[in-house]
Amino acid sequence: MRPKSIGDQELALLQYVEEQGAATVGQAAEGFGSPRGLARSTVLTMMERLRQKGHLDRRQVEGVYQYFSPAPAGEVLRDVVKTFVEKTLGGSVSPFVTYLTEEAEVSDADLAELEELVAKLQSKRREEP
Repeated sequence: MRPKSIGDQELALLQYVEEQGAATVGQAAEGFGSPRGLARSTVLTMMERLRQKGHLDRRQVEGVYQYFSPAPAGEVLRDVVKTFVEKTLGGSVSPFVTYLTEEAEVSDADLAELEELVAKLQSKRREEP
């Protein structure tokens, strides 16, 4: 079963926890919540919601819970993008590519990465029977 979808603020918190490797509620409240004006209780609620949705797990270390992502780094963001493409864009990436060509400022590094991804897609297509 896939984890439930998450909102923007939850995604930002999840990325913060992933960057830290693991974080207690206190650490997340200070490093993530404080700069955003979020109370410790709000951060705790968000972390518990992420845990209930399957995006975070926790382990007790010296009497304090440390929260961590059970998924490999980047997997959650891929799932968010997949959900966006499937639900919002109806499975088509064309609107996103149109946005990139008409609206977005794409750096040389991003463009090189996109070119590599297109080459990879083309290679996969040639391998298909």
